[in-house]
Amino acid sequence: MPFVLRGLTCTLPGGMKTGIVGRTGSGKSTLIQTLFRIVEPTAGQIMIDGINISLIGLHDLRSRLSIIPQDPTMFEGTVRTNLDPLEEYADEQIWEALDKCQLGDEIRKKEGKLDSAVTENGENWSMGQRQLVCLGRVLLKKSKVLVLDEATASVDTATDNMIKETLRQHFSNCTIITIAHRITSVIDSDMVLLLNNGLIEEYDSPTRLLENKSSSFAQLVAEYTVRSSFSF
Repeated sequence: MPFVLRGLTCTLPGGMKTGIVGRTGSGKSTLIQTLFRIVEPTAGQIMIDGINISLIGLHDLRSRLSIIPQDPTMFEGTVRTNLDPLEEYADEQIWEALDKCQLGDEIRKKEGKLDSAVTENGENWSMGQRQLVCLGRVLLKKSKVLVLDEATASVDTATDNMIKETLRQHFSNCTIITIAHRITSVIDSDMVLLLNNGLIEEYDSPTRLLENKSSSFAQLVAEYTVRSSFSF
């Protein structure tokens, strides 16, 4: 099989927000899978703070990275086990994370509070609430590297704004990588990495890329604007 990613070389600055864009099949998801070592690179290496991630244990790597996926995952159990499956945190820390992601009051109203039941796949919770629980997990972990896989694609505008505001407040000094299916998600990033057929086509600030009307990013934004009547 041909490689999905074909010799990318790039540095994502620490503490900055980088948006990764590209058409379907350009390699966005594969790039993130290699970061978490779901897919091992056939050649080359990925370095985080000078450490080759292929040379450390999977648990060491993944325990230091956080992801908010497009489809939020909840497990059968309780609110507590969903936020803290490894029982690493005190109740006060869990409540603090719930308050930061705007779920604290909701959980306090429930009879079981932190021991309230969560059914399989979180079916007894709304999609927005499930996404906020994923955000709560991330807030609890306090990772320095956060990956957002179009984390707000399946929630309403109010929840979307709430998640973005929480990220702005509590992750301002973190490295945030956003996989964007909606171009609007990356307009306020510090840098945009545009993938095309497994190669880096453009890598610059969104402002500079938009100023260059012939850039692929400007063309993607123009297409998106026409499709959704969205104005910048």
